[in-house]
Amino acid sequence: MSTPPVSFNKAAINKQAIVSQLLPFSCVDGPGSRLVLFLQGCNYQCKNCHNPHTIGLCDGCGDCIATCPDKALTLIKANNKHQIHWDKDRCSQCDTCLAVCPQQANPKVTRYTVEEILAILHHQRHFINGITVSGGEASLQLPFIIELFKAIKASPQLSQLTCMLNTNGSLSLTGWHKLLPFLDGAMVDLKAWQRDTHRYITGRDNHAVFKSIELLAQQQKLYEVRLLHIPGITDFEQEIDALSCYLLRLGADTRVKLNAFHHHGVVDEALTWPSCTQTDIEALAASLTQRGLTNIVLPSIYL
Repeated sequence: MSTPPVSFNKAAINKQAIVSQLLPFSCVDGPGSRLVLFLQGCNYQCKNCHNPHTIGLCDGCGDCIATCPDKALTLIKANNKHQIHWDKDRCSQCDTCLAVCPQQANPKVTRYTVEEILAILHHQRHFINGITVSGGEASLQLPFIIELFKAIKASPQLSQLTCMLNTNGSLSLTGWHKLLPFLDGAMVDLKAWQRDTHRYITGRDNHAVFKSIELLAQQQKLYEVRLLHIPGITDFEQEIDALSCYLLRLGADTRVKLNAFHHHGVVDEALTWPSCTQTDIEALAASLTQRGLTNIVLPSIYL
């Protein structure tokens, strides 16, 4: 893999991120065709998480090693810490290791430097519109994201690529101000309207989420607000007036993406929750439209 023909500060380009997955192309994670980095680790404990193995960070306990049918996992020592080494070539992606991990972690992670991601982007720059960093919760690895986005903006070969963040909105205002100069837009998940409902679903309250949404809207960096509708669990229907007024204050044309809850990937209590149907989503969309919102995006598929 060739290095892009531009020089950067060595410490910056050596900044690393723990990546659970890299998608070379995606058309559902921001505008156009995008390369997507899914970073490992999250500060929420969402009951409805479709990828619960992205929540924790591997502590090198080794519980997964004996269960791997492909012998693709080994325990090594690096920087005076035990780590799981994943052999990609031997792995059949059976995901047995994900099921047995007590930390809700993923031993099949890759550590990418800024320089390595720049090289990948340089190779694919003619086929994508930009990069989206997602998670887990991507903002937990903010120093990496800042250096990556800064390097993209500084590169004559890559500066046309847009830099987007998919986030739960928990980043502090101080963190946002560090990132904003290099950010083109953010997709923010609003998990629930009422604080108690939000805490029930995620384990955290939503005060920081509202602050993040408002700041991004003020700075014209709010690409979309995402609402995951879980019938009988989320409170968007009961709080439709307050929710609509809030979104309208951001701008009547604020892009609001509605997602439908389904059971794929979820565990425990969430398996008993009702799936969200097309009828459920269309009813919520109609309620928002009736109250003046004009940019409602519906799911492309329902599972």
